[in-house]
Amino acid sequence: MSTYLLFGLFGATLFGIARHHKYALRIAAAGLVAVVLVRFGLTDFDFVEHFHHEWRDLVNLGGLLLGFSVLANHFERSHVPEKLTTVLPGGAWGAFALLLIVAVLSMVLDNIAAALIGGSAAVTLFKRKVHIGYLAAIVAASNAGGAGSVVGDTTTTMIWLSGVSPLHVIEASIGAVVAIAFFGAFASRQQTRLQPLVRQVDAEKKVDLAQVAIVAGILVAAVLTNLLFELPAAGVWGAILIGSLVRRPDWSVVPTAAVGSAFLLCLVMSASMMPVESLPSASQWTTLGLGAVSSVFDNIPLTKLALAQGGYDWGFLAYCVGYGGSMLWFGSSAGVAISSIFPEAKSAAQWLVAGWHVIVGYVLGFLAMVLLLGWHAEPPHGPNAHLSTHEPSMTAPAGATAPK
Repeated sequence: MSTYLLFGLFGATLFGIARHHKYALRIAAAGLVAVVLVRFGLTDFDFVEHFHHEWRDLVNLGGLLLGFSVLANHFERSHVPEKLTTVLPGGAWGAFALLLIVAVLSMVLDNIAAALIGGSAAVTLFKRKVHIGYLAAIVAASNAGGAGSVVGDTTTTMIWLSGVSPLHVIEASIGAVVAIAFFGAFASRQQTRLQPLVRQVDAEKKVDLAQVAIVAGILVAAVLTNLLFELPAAGVWGAILIGSLVRRPDWSVVPTAAVGSAFLLCLVMSASMMPVESLPSASQWTTLGLGAVSSVFDNIPLTKLALAQGGYDWGFLAYCVGYGGSMLWFGSSAGVAISSIFPEAKSAAQWLVAGWHVIVGYVLGFLAMVLLLGWHAEPPHGPNAHLSTHEPSMTAPAGATAPK
């Protein structure tokens, strides 16, 4: 009975957010309180043990959302976006090129940072008149780009650290390329019809190299502390404080980012307490469904369950759970981060209608992988035993996690 009640509360929370997006934080917080009360009163849930396992992900997620909002502001003030207006082609090709830049950045950076850099560039390139369909495409490009890289997304890092070769994960790039080509073409036309790329009259301003150096320093610190200590948020904030000695951050962006961070943390904590002990039998269609579920359910516990269960093709899993969250604005941390710059994105209905191409692109990318690669699953032999058959081509570091 408690299981149905918990899922009912979580479903009601998601419906309330989709229906009343202006009150998203209040609804998410109320949903979390309700889930905690049910867990505490009707089950033998061990909160101490649970948060012992979850605290690192929560700290990183909250810290990175706040820190990368500061990074995005540094990037915007560096005058690099103005320079992009002289480099990128005009019309829809320029809008498409920005999506490609976001996807490539996400392969080597955290997808939140890639999305925020893309959003900051869009503010300048399109005079802040950005189509919601194009915002959905920026988020999808950041998530799809990271799906084929073991350092581009939490889920791919988790798969790598479990013993899977990066060569298995990189197969997700095939689906990502097909998806980006599809949604990128439609989203770029949407954006150009609303507001084409604007050539900046002040594009001759010199790039502020100090601001660029701060941005680079924050990103390098995030990667290093992620690989070494599993705490990229600490590296980000350390670099921000050091950079403040050279250029003062614009702290006014933090309160807005804090709202988005608190909202996503409430959803992630609620999702982590759902009684999901197993998944359906592994298949290519189950994996396709997991991607859709990840748009409303945190993909970290889904990936943990899939790794324990075995029987998955890891390239397919990386693509689906990495990209799937793009289908709703609150389905991934990149989407929540973008909404801090563009509040109009906080509408599930408009996101679905205007960003329909993101959903279709997801399916087309999946089908391309089926046709070109085929489903090659590892047979399950009990929890994690299936991973022993892998021969990783790279040695995974002693720990590395990053938020969704």
